[in-house]
Amino acid sequence: MDSPAFGQATLSNCEREMIHLAGSVQPHGVLLLLQADASLAVLQASANADEWLGVAAPALRGQPLSQLGGNVQAQLQQLLPTLADEPLPLACHTGQGLGLRYFEGTAHRPPGGGVVLELEPLDRGSGPGAIALNPAHGPQGTHGIAAAVQRFSAAGSLNGLCDAVVQVLRDMTGYDRVMVYRFDPAGHGEIFAEARAPELEPLLGHHYPATDIPQRARELYLRNRVRVLADVHYVPSPLVPALRPDSGEPLDMSMCHLRSMSPLHLQYLKNMGVTGTLVAALVRDGRLWGLIAAHHYRPRHLRLGLRQVVELLAEVVSTRIAAIENYAHAQVAMMVQRLEQRLIEATSTEGDWRQALFRHPHTLLQPLEATGAALFHGDDILSTGDVPSTPELRALCAWVHAQPARPDPGAPFTCHAVGQAHPPLAGLAPTACGVLAVRLSELRPDYLMWFRKEQLLTVKWAGNPDKAALLQEGQDDPLQLSPRRSFATWSEIVRGTARQWTLAERTMARAIGTALVDIIVQVNAVRLLIAEHQLAQIRQTVNAAQEPVLMTDARGGLIFANHAFLTLRGASVPTPAAGTPVAQFFDHAPRVQEVLDSLARVPWRGEWVVLSPGTEGSEGSGGTPVAVRAEAVPTRDGELLGCIVVLDDLRARRQTALARQRLETSLMLAGGPGSGRRSDEVLGAILSNASLAAMDIADALGSPSVAPLLQELEASAQRATALYERFRNFAG
Repeated sequence: MDSPAFGQATLSNCEREMIHLAGSVQPHGVLLLLQADASLAVLQASANADEWLGVAAPALRGQPLSQLGGNVQAQLQQLLPTLADEPLPLACHTGQGLGLRYFEGTAHRPPGGGVVLELEPLDRGSGPGAIALNPAHGPQGTHGIAAAVQRFSAAGSLNGLCDAVVQVLRDMTGYDRVMVYRFDPAGHGEIFAEARAPELEPLLGHHYPATDIPQRARELYLRNRVRVLADVHYVPSPLVPALRPDSGEPLDMSMCHLRSMSPLHLQYLKNMGVTGTLVAALVRDGRLWGLIAAHHYRPRHLRLGLRQVVELLAEVVSTRIAAIENYAHAQVAMMVQRLEQRLIEATSTEGDWRQALFRHPHTLLQPLEATGAALFHGDDILSTGDVPSTPELRALCAWVHAQPARPDPGAPFTCHAVGQAHPPLAGLAPTACGVLAVRLSELRPDYLMWFRKEQLLTVKWAGNPDKAALLQEGQDDPLQLSPRRSFATWSEIVRGTARQWTLAERTMARAIGTALVDIIVQVNAVRLLIAEHQLAQIRQTVNAAQEPVLMTDARGGLIFANHAFLTLRGASVPTPAAGTPVAQFFDHAPRVQEVLDSLARVPWRGEWVVLSPGTEGSEGSGGTPVAVRAEAVPTRDGELLGCIVVLDDLRARRQTALARQRLETSLMLAGGPGSGRRSDEVLGAILSNASLAAMDIADALGSPSVAPLLQELEASAQRATALYERFRNFAG
């Protein structure tokens, strides 16, 4: 894609304008490109050389710098050993005798070789509206500089710092309006602080699209930190010749402070009524954090010394910005530590950390500049601030949970345009246009999420937006450039988006999420210890039970078998392994498994046969008959956790029933019509007594001692009958 030459760009391609190849200068100074040898011969000169140096530009070409007279060559030669691409200041004069002219300026080595010398005359006050530097007193003097640095260093917040910056620099430079312009992660700008003359309309809080400051201009600000426009209505002074004679290429003017400005930028300022500007870059971590921008409504120029002070103060401010933001980041650890302690205390006193998380909403929302937050934990949702409805929150959580895994599993999920990323959620813009989510569990969709509203819902316009003469689609007229048009453009760009989440905010969210995961682990560990203790007690109780008991999982696998069950199978039987299918312990195992599978629907009562060890899988091979009570253990949602099977050994019952049947048969034979004995009152009493005793004993059905008692009763009744028969025969 072609890049338009300087001055040839339109609104649609200004992003690529070659602004560093301006080919002309602002006319309040003169520029010379010199050979980098002892002669310092002139290769190029700005067309206004005749006005400031008394020699026409064409006549200067090829002439040594010494031809200008004065000490300019000597002063420059002193700089040459250390001269590089960073401009160095110098003061000099040209001419001789009464024709002396005094200058201040800079020199540097441009790409392509040679030396660029820029001179600004002192004898005419450095151009229109020039402001000099007081070497000692006043806001521009050393005392004022020291006071400014101290004031900046004392600022404890970005708002406090930037408010101090605009006030100090307005006092120091005298511009009508001084602003701090801050960039967001997408490159869009906001007027973050402002000091202005009372009669001016405020611009504080205004937003502008990233395209207002093209990328090439941003790159130049990283290198050439301070730029001054003395008079927006200036007539550019072109370089003569237009191209470097040594290479045939345009002169790279990236580091030239006299470099002409883009006609589009000049038109923008004219449309605003601005005449003079001062811009200083605020750089952090090698990136353009923002700008200090000053506007004046009459021509205004700063002398070199004051520009150096502004650059110095901008560097101090940049350092302070880094310190404040790093300090805020460091405070995250302390904030998270306090939050963690508060949640742990809430867990110990209230049994639940979740309510405590939202007890002080400000501490959860403000550090991330969020407008709402929600905790998704199990089936519960807790929230604070402005959040979507519960069904919308569940839909949002489901969408977040369905996102592809990130290379860093612990990295938060971020989105600043939920509706654009997932159109079914576009209706969330008023409350959750942006989302920042940290995951709290690898097993469940548990999340802590922060939300931001759509940007347009949080922006204030200081004037009446209806006055805006907006650029119609298809137009490309620089005369339409204005802050209101920029705001409209920005509004269209950010519609349906929230302010992007910064790296610091993502780091903070991750720290909070990590703390919550730690708390959840601690809480679950305590609960596990309690559960383990309770489980151990339950195991002891169940294991000591006289009835055989089995506990299974949802698939019928063994979880626990008590001692009574092991004894039922055989004294020397080892404990079965966990997960062993319980059905295989019984005769007709498939039918047993069917019963276990049906327990989720209905409990079961019946009889099974416990197989002896070594006979598993052999149907009809005999075993121990047992009565069975089997019940499912469901979750709150009705999901099957497992089942409990309680057995009752039927062998004693069956022996008792058999003994009673034998006794009844014996008594019937002893006193019945077919006994051959004569009816007798005593014999009837003996048999009746035995029958009553049998009924009393049989009430303890199932006790292991019942069958022997019945057998003993049968023998006793038979003996009593025999004794009575002997007595009667003897007495007869």
